[in-house]
Amino acid sequence: MSFKYTSTTLEKMERIFERNGYGVRYEKGNFKAGYCLLLAKKVVVVNKFFDTESRINCLIEILPEIQIEEALLEENLRDLYQKITPVRTAIQPGGQIRVTQ
Repeated sequence: MSFKYTSTTLEKMERIFERNGYGVRYEKGNFKAGYCLLLAKKVVVVNKFFDTESRINCLIEILPEIQIEEALLEENLRDLYQKITPVRTAIQPGGQIRVTQ
């Protein structure tokens, strides 16, 4: 993947969800996967104690589980989404990321 784990990337990821009707919240809780997806309410809850990289990884993991309409995205968000979607990410113990296509 050719993007950086920055707060700007995180904001773009959040806007991808928001443009498709999903709210993104950061709260404390007992999440086994680090996040909770409430499909009926279109809300994504991510562990608030995660750093920026972990928050982005959680949002990437959630993307395949929801319906994203690319037509609703601005060009810069669409570019980021297209970089992420063909890639399946598996987070390994110790925070290492295995990327497969």
